[in-house]
Formats: sequence, structure tokens, C-alpha cells
Amino acid sequence: MTSKNSSELALLCDFYEFTMAQGYFLSGLKDRICYFDIFFRKIPDKNGFALFAGLDDVLDFVENLRFSKSDIEYLRSKGLFCEEFLQYLSKFAFSGEIYALQEGEVIFPNEPLMIIKANAIEAQLLESFFLLSVNHQSLIATKANRIVRSAKGKAVLEFGSRRAHGSEAALKGARAAIIGGCVGTSCTLLGKRYQANIIGTMAHSWVQMFESEFEAFCRFLELYPQNPSLLIDTYEYKQGLINAIKAFKQFGITQGSVRIDSGDLGFLSKSIRKILDEAGLKECKIIASNALDEFQIQILLAQNAPIDIFGVGERLVTAKSDPVFGCVYKLVATQKGKCITPKIKISEDVRKTTIPHFKKLYRIYNPATNQILYDELRIYDEKMPQVPANLKVKELLSLVFKKGKRINKKRNLQDIARYAKEQSSKLDENLLGLEANAEFEVKLSKKLQSLQQKLFIQQLNTNRA
Repeated sequence: MTSKNSSELALLCDFYEFTMAQGYFLSGLKDRICYFDIFFRKIPDKNGFALFAGLDDVLDFVENLRFSKSDIEYLRSKGLFCEEFLQYLSKFAFSGEIYALQEGEVIFPNEPLMIIKANAIEAQLLESFFLLSVNHQSLIATKANRIVRSAKGKAVLEFGSRRAHGSEAALKGARAAIIGGCVGTSCTLLGKRYQANIIGTMAHSWVQMFESEFEAFCRFLELYPQNPSLLIDTYEYKQGLINAIKAFKQFGITQGSVRIDSGDLGFLSKSIRKILDEAGLKECKIIASNALDEFQIQILLAQNAPIDIFGVGERLVTAKSDPVFGCVYKLVATQKGKCITPKIKISEDVRKTTIPHFKKLYRIYNPATNQILYDELRIYDEKMPQVPANLKVKELLSLVFKKGKRINKKRNLQDIARYAKEQSSKLDENLLGLEANAEFEVKLSKKLQSLQQKLFIQQLNTNRA
């Protein structure tokens, strides 16, 4: 994301953020330091864990966030904002701190994925963009990881751009899918922006453009002889396969692939594999697509379908089965001078009661088995958890933005994907099924538990007074 794009997106913000920001400005609260947590409450699809994605975009956004003259003029035209506040916005530059998990980290409900420490106005104006970025990319990365796990080692390709909810969703959805474990994408722009592996086969229209299917295949192989893929179900799969075999042999190609995009994929793939093997093309792969997801892939593998590569599109890029991630942005503390005051939001729905205060997040794992055991939240000034000598503790949140600049090194997409794969492999197997058989434990320190209970009661009594 360039500086220009960030500036253009300055108004991509819920309008009440601006009215609240002016309220802080006029109420003498503009310099009050606040701590906001970004966290989620429920893992989609009854999954055992989720993946954190979208950090790179939010850091680029906030580093370059400025309000243009036209932005200020637009806000002025609403007739709600005083000139002093508009002047403040015209000189806006984020000066706070941001703490975050590493992108690609395995995450669980109610843990802070990011902590924003900034004055009230600065912190408030980040909410919308931060949430939309983290919600979308974490959702798609988590969905992609489920699909990849269902494939049991078979390659999964992201084919979703044309079904995404807009151009930005196509690009960022493809990025998140790579983080989740897809080995390639059909999105060419992702290849340019992030050096991702881009994959292309052919459409039915290519075959239809020629007088015969065989002619279409031959011309394609003539032009693209390196690892070509032929789509064989434009008319009738069996004749399409015969024409593909004939074309492969004419050009001496043994390591291409054939793709099917319709019909009973289990039955067809078995028939295709048998015919390919009999023709001496045992190295020729079978690619299957057609509205696939983790559930259909699981069924196909249970049928022993000899499919080598799955192309997954609409149900991945839209996370069709459970399309809302649900990250929220909640105030957990304010600071005046050196004194930090914890804040809590309570609700009749106990699940919506927040965990107060500026916190640290620790992950406890067994280095001998390389298994993640549990996480623990502590108040920022508490000591690290004490664990048995055979266990290790890792602090997860680190400072990634300070004094107007990101301070963590940009990581390439492939490194983030490798990290996500490595971390998810450390989870208990009961968390890795398509429907988790266990719930990961996120502990609160005794001090934090006591504080939450105390503030809960205090807030109830204050509201009743």
C-alpha cells in the first residue's frame, strides 16, 4: 500500500469516529492516552484455532495516514465540525504505539491480537480500517488453512478473484490464502505485489475458439510447453482426455496436467487416472475445481479420488460457510501521567465482557515435543509466568510501531506462510480437525482475574447508582 493509497483511504472510517474525535477535542480529552485491544470472540466454522493476518496493511496505512485538503473540505461541508478540529486533522500524523502478534500466528478468542496505545483521537480514528483489514485477512487465512488441512498434503490453489467481493477483497483474499497454505494463486496482481506463485490453466473459451478440441490443445502446447494444463471437459470429458493424450504425445510432453471443472469429480478422476496410466502418462497430474471447499475435498479423499491438485475459488475467497470473523476494538485502559487506569465493558451476555488493562500475552510450550500447551494473559507490570523447568514461555506481543514509523522488518509473504504452517503444526491434534474436539486454554493470571471481577462489580454498582 502506497502513501497515496493511504491518504485516499483516510475517510474510510465510520462517521461516528469523527464525531467522537471532535467530542474528545472539545472536552479536553484529546491528549488522554488510551489503550485499545483488537480481539475476536468466536472462531469461524467451529475450527480449533484461527490465523492472524492483515498486519502489514494496517502498519502501511497508519504510517502514511494523512487527511487531504479535499478530505477536510468534505468534513467541513457537513456543518458539524469546528475549524479548530479541522485544523487539527489537517496536520494529523499518528504518534502512538502499536503492539501486535507476528503475522501468521495461531490465535484464539479474547486474546489481544493488537494493542493500540495513543491519544484518544488518534486511537479512535484507526478503528475501522484496522478492523476491516484484520477481520478480512484473518478470516480468509483461517479458511484457507482449513481447506489445505483437508487436502492431506495435496496441493491447493487459490482461484477466487472473480468471485471475490470487489477488487481489494480479491487481492487481499489471495494474499491471506497464501498465508493459510495455498501454494499458488490465479491472481496475477498478487504475483507482482508479493512475489507469489501464480498459476494459470485455460478456460473453456480457449477450446471453443478453435475448430476442434484437439487443435486447441495442440496450439496451447505449442505456445506453453512447460508444465501445461489442458481443460478436458468443454464438451465431453472422455473424448477430451483422448484428445489431450494425443496432443501430449505429439509434443513429447509427459509431465503436464489435465483439469476437470464439472461432474462427479470422484468418479471422473478415477476414470481419468486409469486412462492416463494405460497411455503411459503416469506423471500427468489431475487438477479438480468446481465450487470446492474443505468438506467436499474431505469427501473426495475418502472416496480415494486420485486428484493431485485442488483449485478452490468462491468458497475460499468469500469464506462461504461462516463469512464473519468478528474482531472488535475495545478500550481497556486510559493513562494520565504515569497512572494507567483499567477500563471494562460489561454486558448481559457474559461473553461480551472485556478483559481490562494493558496486558501482555504469553505462550507456554513444551520444547521437547514442540507442542503449544496454553496461553496466559497478564497485566503489563506482572512478571512472566513461572512454569516447570521442562517448559518454555514465549511473549507474543511486540512493539511494531513507534514515533510515526513501523519498527518491525517487513516480511515477505512466503516467510509469513511458512511461519503459519510451522505454528499450526505445534497444536494438539484435537484442534486440527474440521470440527475441533477440544478448546484451547487461554488463562488469566490471578491478578488479572481479580481485577476483572472487581471492575465488573464496580461498574454494575456505578450504573445502578
